[in-house]
Amino acid sequence: MKKILVTGALGQIGTELVIYLRKLYGETNVLATDIRSAGMNKGTESGPFEILDVTDGEKMFQIAKQNKVDAIIHLAAMLSAIAEQKPLLAWHLNMNGLINALETTKELGIQLFAPSSIAAFGSTTPKEKTPQNTIQRPETMYGINKVAGELLCDYYHAKYGVDTRGVRFPGIISFMTPPGGGTTDYAVEIYYAAIERGRYESVIEKGTYMDMMYMPDALHSIIQLMEANPEKLNHRNAYNITAMSHDPEEIATEIRKHIPTFVLDYKVEPTRQVIADSWPNSIDDSTAREEWGFCAKYNLETMTLDMLNKIGQ
Repeated sequence: MKKILVTGALGQIGTELVIYLRKLYGETNVLATDIRSAGMNKGTESGPFEILDVTDGEKMFQIAKQNKVDAIIHLAAMLSAIAEQKPLLAWHLNMNGLINALETTKELGIQLFAPSSIAAFGSTTPKEKTPQNTIQRPETMYGINKVAGELLCDYYHAKYGVDTRGVRFPGIISFMTPPGGGTTDYAVEIYYAAIERGRYESVIEKGTYMDMMYMPDALHSIIQLMEANPEKLNHRNAYNITAMSHDPEEIATEIRKHIPTFVLDYKVEPTRQVIADSWPNSIDDSTAREEWGFCAKYNLETMTLDMLNKIGQ
């Protein structure tokens, strides 16, 4: 990658990814785009920015062509919990946005990173050490979008030779930008609540395990995969990746090592709990490790220390 267009640049991942990319490739070589400009910060203001509704395929193509980008990192999406409230809007945004990104990269002959998610799995998927290739019958609109997206990216690679790549992200934990309506958001909120109030009401039930990853590892995984030797990529568009799997109680236990008086209560939100129950407890990421050397650096202990320090500053 030399010049990159990022969609959804003001979202949880996009905000930090733009900063990270500009440090690596130069501020003028990373074009941040989003449907709005509200929420821009020093990172996104440090280089070029354009308004882009990803459902407008013609505008996406023109922006990419005019700026001579050689890669698109397509992050714009409606996440799981909100998508259940607005399923038709989620389909429109998530699927049409992806189709437009695929068509743009096909016409321009450039790379595409389009992430999938653990939401692509469902209740009939093996719960423990979910393998790379397994049954995928998700029960949410977001999950259906992600499975369809994986297949579309495979199709465009096989039929048109588009250099598509992607990972199945677990829950992403970050201190910089608030999460945007995902089922795993509690794992971000709990750290802010610990610092600000000393207690938290979890919307996810005790004993509910989900895979998570700290943002620095997520950002590194995108760059590592996009820069990987294409000859070694057999799966390309939906690599399982993970760093840790835990339930709310285990996060609380780790927080109490630094804030002994922290209190964890529960106010379970049925929609999010049903979604969480349909997802795996743990993921097998051995394929990503073998094909392009993925390896997360942060675990629950080191992530918790860093989160509390950054939020408390």
